[in-house]
Amino acid sequence: MLKVGVVGATGYAGEEVIKILVRHKGVKITELSAVIDKEEPISSIFPAFKGLLDLMCYKPDPEKMSGNVDIVFLALPHKVSMNVAPVFLKAKKSVIDLSADYRLDQDVYKIWYGIEHKDKGNIASAVYGLPELYHDRIKDAKLIANPGCYPTGAILGIAPMLSAKAIDKGSIIIDSKSGVTGAGRKPDLALSFSEVNENLKAYKVNEHQHKPEINKILSQVAGENIDVIFTPHLIPMNRGILSTIYMKLNKPLDTKGVIDMYRKFYSGRPFVRIYDEGKLPQIRDVVFSNYCDIGLKVTGNTLIAVACIDNLKKGAAGQAVQNMNIMAGLDETEGLI
Repeated sequence: MLKVGVVGATGYAGEEVIKILVRHKGVKITELSAVIDKEEPISSIFPAFKGLLDLMCYKPDPEKMSGNVDIVFLALPHKVSMNVAPVFLKAKKSVIDLSADYRLDQDVYKIWYGIEHKDKGNIASAVYGLPELYHDRIKDAKLIANPGCYPTGAILGIAPMLSAKAIDKGSIIIDSKSGVTGAGRKPDLALSFSEVNENLKAYKVNEHQHKPEINKILSQVAGENIDVIFTPHLIPMNRGILSTIYMKLNKPLDTKGVIDMYRKFYSGRPFVRIYDEGKLPQIRDVVFSNYCDIGLKVTGNTLIAVACIDNLKKGAAGQAVQNMNIMAGLDETEGLI
C-alpha cells in the first residue's frame, strides 16, 4: 500500500486529490497539511469526509511529513512549491507538483512569474505530467510537473495535427473559457459572486502565464518553435474548461479524416475521447471526470477543435492521480473511473 501525503490539502485541488485518494484501492493517505488557523481533522474542515477520512491536518512541516510518505502531492500556489519540493526529493520521496514551479525553464519562469527560481537543480529532472504524450517518461520520474488546466485541454486538442505536420504552425488560435475554481480558493474581488455571476470576460489576452507552457510542449511535439494566440475567459460556473481551437490545414483533409488521425494518435489513452463526426463536447459531458473530450470539424481549409475538461480533475487533481498511478505501476485508471 502506497503511503501518500497532500500539502495544501484545503485548496480546491488539494481537496479534490483527497476525494479521489480516499476511495483509491492502492494508497493510504498518511499525511495532510495546509496553512490553517488551527490543526484539526480534515473531516472537520470538509464534513464530506466524515467517516471516510478523519486524519489530522497539520500546519506544513515537510521534514516531518517526509518520514511517513512514499509520494506527496503539492497542491500549493505558484512560487511556493519550489521551497517545499526539494525537502521531499532529498528524502528520496516522489513528488507531484500541481503548481507551475517545475513546468518551465528557469529563465522563462522568471519572465512569466516575476521571481528567480529557488530550485534550479531539480528543474531539469522534472517530467511534464501529460500522460498522453509522456507516459514512458512519467513511469521513471521522481518529480512530476503536473500540467496547468488550460494547457491540458489545449495541447491535447492540437498535438495530433502538429505531430502529423498537417497544420500551419503559425495559425493556431486558442479561445478558452474556464469556471471560477481555476483561479484557486483565495479572496479576490474579481472572483466574488457579484462580479462573476451573469458575466463573461476575457482576461490576460495572449499574456496568460499558461501561454509559455502551451508553447513549450507544442514545440516539443512539432520539433520546431510554436507560438500560439491564447485568450482565456472567465465564465460564471464553478468548474470546467471549454477550448475552441482554430488551425489552418496545410493539406487536404475532411472531418472524417481528421477524426481518424486523432483516434489513432490517442489509441490506448483511456482519458481522451474523440467524438463522432457532427458531434461536439460540452462541459457537462466531462465535469467531475478525468476525461478530455474532443470534437472536430473541418470547414474549408480550417480545422476547428473543441476540447473540454474538468479543470479540477483532468486539469489538476485527476491528472495528478493518473500520474501517480503510472509512477507506481498501478492501473492508470485506478480511482478515476
